[in-house]
Amino acid sequence: MKILFVCMGNICRSPTAEGVVRARLLEAVRKHGSEMDIELDSAGTHSYHVGHQPDRRAMEAASRRGVDLSPIRARLVEERDFSEFDLILAMDRDNLIHLEEACPPEYRDRLKLYMEFAGNSAFDEVPDPYYGGLNGFERVLDLVEEAADGLIRHVLRQKQSSAA
Repeated sequence: MKILFVCMGNICRSPTAEGVVRARLLEAVRKHGSEMDIELDSAGTHSYHVGHQPDRRAMEAASRRGVDLSPIRARLVEERDFSEFDLILAMDRDNLIHLEEACPPEYRDRLKLYMEFAGNSAFDEVPDPYYGGLNGFERVLDLVEEAADGLIRHVLRQKQSSAA
């Protein structure tokens, strides 16, 4: 399974989701003792920061929770992403709309809001922390972690049903 996380510039929310889910997947692999063939990536709908590391504030907040975002580099969503990724998860509705406009019709069922995996969350979007204070990056992490667990459960169910 291949999962792509998408926000506007690919320096705050989507790399945070990529890093948190990667860390949680490693925990799940250790816990369940089986390999999971899952590829994760993140991208932006706008090219403002292509090639840059995640925002320093995002990296610092993630690091305090044991998640390393430093290997991630911003990139733009590409046309081939729609056919290559099984799930393309937008952080908010604005980015979902950008994805829907660019996505060929046969792949639209792969597009979802990331927070759909959070279950009973009061939030359906991950807010952009870029112009806010440091608390915004902590809030992003809270939400990303909340949805990460639901996403991993979804991936495990998919794996079990395909093995059956």
